[in-house]
Amino acid sequence: MGRIGRGWQLAKMSLRVVRKDKEILLFPLLSGIITILILASFFVGVFFTSGFSNANSWTFYVFFFVFYFVTFFISIFFNAAVIGCATIRMNGGDPVFSDGIKTAMQNIKQILFWALFAATVGLILRAIQERVGILGKFIVGALGAAFTIATYFVVPVLIYEKLGPWGSLKRSVSILKNTWGEALVGNLGLGVIFFLLGLLGLVPIIVGVLFMSLWPIVIGIVIAAVFWIILGLVFSAAQSVLVAALYRYATTGKVSEDFAGLSFDNPWATPFKRI
Repeated sequence: MGRIGRGWQLAKMSLRVVRKDKEILLFPLLSGIITILILASFFVGVFFTSGFSNANSWTFYVFFFVFYFVTFFISIFFNAAVIGCATIRMNGGDPVFSDGIKTAMQNIKQILFWALFAATVGLILRAIQERVGILGKFIVGALGAAFTIATYFVVPVLIYEKLGPWGSLKRSVSILKNTWGEALVGNLGLGVIFFLLGLLGLVPIIVGVLFMSLWPIVIGIVIAAVFWIILGLVFSAAQSVLVAALYRYATTGKVSEDFAGLSFDNPWATPFKRI
């Protein structure tokens, strides 16, 4: 099986895991809700303090560092929870919501250190962006994109290999070099599937417009919005599961689930007891 075949197989496996363990949809939902609340609290605080009079002031950079740190921490925490549950399922277990929380909580130190590291990188890039011209902004944007790609496998490395921030980054890059084809195909596959599904959300809006009345249009928009939110949660969860599946393939060579049971000689076997 070539890279394309493995990538597509891993993408399909990610969707199967989400279908079997729908409770993992709660993790991106909680992540989104908490992030929105934090965003609101941050910007309300800025509003009531009359904002920043100087974009280069130390308060400006402190604000964005704290903001980056908190949002990175929340995102990584709940990604770790999804990956923990997905790993249990792919190794033949039957995860519950608490298994994901346990995975994240047991690796809270690694998550905190990485959030600090990522927030520092984000703040440095923003500081440079504030001081360069248009071309410089494109270069900084490219560096930010490169950092995002390089950190693709950071979360599973953090929680399963217990490395520090720099070690996790180097390990993530190393894994990506060996699985770039599968990762590209898997992500493209999920992207196409969810893009086509997203088009279905236009149907209730179009139907509402055909009625040529306000309320059918409003109802159509509400139905479409709910559909797109649910689809977004499934897409987010499937992407995290794909990361777990790709990491599992990179470290064990396995492309499919093991429903025969857990192998405790396998470093991916779950240490958690069922509750």
